[in-house]
This record gives sequence, C-alpha cells and structure tokens, in this order.
Amino acid sequence: MVFLGIFVMIPILYGLGISLYDYNPANSRNPFLGLANYRRLIRDEVFWKAVGNTVFFCVAAVSANIVVTLFLAKLISVLPSKGLKTVFRTIFFIPCIAPMVGTAMIWKYGIIGTENGVVNQIVQFFGGTPKNWFMTGLPLMMFIILYTLWADIGYNIVLFSAGIEGVPKEFDEAAAIDGAGAIRRFLSIKLPLMGRTFAFVAVMTMANYFQMFAQFRVFAPDGGMNDSVMVLTNYIYKTSFVSFHMGYASAVAAALFVIVFAVAMIQNKMMRADWSYE
Repeated sequence: MVFLGIFVMIPILYGLGISLYDYNPANSRNPFLGLANYRRLIRDEVFWKAVGNTVFFCVAAVSANIVVTLFLAKLISVLPSKGLKTVFRTIFFIPCIAPMVGTAMIWKYGIIGTENGVVNQIVQFFGGTPKNWFMTGLPLMMFIILYTLWADIGYNIVLFSAGIEGVPKEFDEAAAIDGAGAIRRFLSIKLPLMGRTFAFVAVMTMANYFQMFAQFRVFAPDGGMNDSVMVLTNYIYKTSFVSFHMGYASAVAAALFVIVFAVAMIQNKMMRADWSYE
C-alpha cells in the first residue's frame, strides 16, 4: 500500500491538481484556473481529432492484433515438436524486447523513408513514383499500425498459445469422434473455452494501445499532415514539453485516463468469462 500510494496514487492526484492551474514549473506564479482547462478541452479541435485518431488506431490495431496472434498461435499449436513451437514463439517475441524507439527509427528511415525506403523502392520497381508517406494521412496511420503489430504481437502469441494448450484435450477428441472438422472444433470448442484468456488479452491490449507513444513520436512528432495521426499521448507530450502548457496537458491526460478506464470496464463487463470448464 505504501508503494502504491507513493508511485501510483500521489502522481495521479498531483496530475489532477496540476490540471486546475495554469502550471509551468519555470514560472514563480501559477494561477488557479479551476475547471477552465477542462472547458478548453470541449472547444479544442485538435483534442477531439486526437481522440478520434486514438480510437481509430486502437480499434484497428487491437482487432488486427487479436486476429493475427490467434491465427499464429493456432498454427504454432499444431506443430509436432515442442522445441519447434518454442523456436517460433521466440522468433515472434524478439521484436518485443527490442527498444521501440530504435526499431521505429529503422522503420521510419529504412522501410518507409522517402529516398531509400524499401516501400518506395518496391513502388519504383513496379514503375510507380516514390512518395513522401509522412505527408499522408491514412497511409501513414496504416504504416504505424503495421509497425505496432510487428513490434507487439509476440506477447499475445505467447498468451494465446498458453490458452490453447490449456484447454483439456478431451473436449477436442470427443468432437473429433463426433465428426467435427479442425476449424469447427477450434471455433466451437477451443475458442469459447479460451474465454478468460481472450478477455484478458483484449482488455490489456486495448488499454496498452491507448497509451502507445514512441512510434507516433518517431513517425510523426508534429502529428502528421493536418494532425492526421495526432494521438492523445503525443498531444499530451507536445502540449506539455513543447508548448509548456502543463496544466492543460494534465487535463488532457485526465481525459485519457477516463477514456481508458471506461473502455476497460466496458470490455471487462462484455467479455466476462466463466473460469471453469464444467
């Protein structure tokens, strides 16, 4: 409780307190504004655009993450050798332990770079014209989502693999005797019995993706063209450490906290799973 109080509750309460002030640590006087920063949120077009971009990113990336990781985990589960399963899990997990800023820089300049990026070289190979992808809207967001999947799917592959292997084999064998095919057995038996794993992965991935920051800061530090890829975390950083409106940035952070908490509670209620196989 002491550690939670020092490292969790006090920072949260301090941040909420700052949001009530026109706060700047360089100023000797920080006037009290009350709820003015929160009223400013309602009129802030960039804030609402960042909310929309954040929600779009999370829904698209989380949906793709769950589909891809569940598919790959199922493929790994049917491999004949336990050692082979471990090898593939390790391969997919390697990007998770690499520094995200470093790998994002490699993707920015090596994959989608305007001059020597792999994507533009492929475009040129097929007779197209190289493009500055950083001056686009939806395509740049798609690249960020693709990078996020590459960097993050290892965690959920391991979790889904454990969930698949944790389902008692008796159910699968009984369905096979009744004539159910492999796909039918997976969709009708294994997937429902993985409800607790599925719920945990969905809630934690969504909460984590709402707070993604490094790749957005590397790919589009200013939020992209017309703030097309501005997300709440980058907006908080930009407002706080570039514009030095830390009181308002704290209000944006409080709004992000409320959004993540609400989404997590809704997901938890909708995906509540039975913790027994009976």
